[in-house]
Amino acid sequence: MKTIIEGLAEEAGRQRREKVWEPTGADRALAAQVAADLAAAVGPAQAQQAQVDRLEDLREALAVLAIATSRIHGPLAWLLAAASTALTPVLHWRALPADLGRSFGAVLATPAQYAEAEDAIRRLQAALADIATA
Repeated sequence: MKTIIEGLAEEAGRQRREKVWEPTGADRALAAQVAADLAAAVGPAQAQQAQVDRLEDLREALAVLAIATSRIHGPLAWLLAAASTALTPVLHWRALPADLGRSFGAVLATPAQYAEAEDAIRRLQAALADIATA
């Protein structure tokens, strides 16, 4: 996840540097809002936070991306959609034990997986904050 998000952030930066994509005012405003919402959802690294809370925060970040994607079109929408796709493993995770066959295929995520997803969202948040100031 983190590698994909890093690649998306680099691509967005390259497109802006090469003037392939010049964010509009609407792009910058939405990027700023999404960056703020992602920062609120995931926040700084907190190793002591319970897994159920971490999963809730990650799913909130995915909801932020989905809502934002529905509100814009063009390169920013494509960036947000690609980021959502990169983060889809989060949708297959569960934080609580489940009886065999009752979890709809959800799996327990490892602490490393949580950390990777959170780091990816923080990187995306930084890229969006950069776009907001373009």
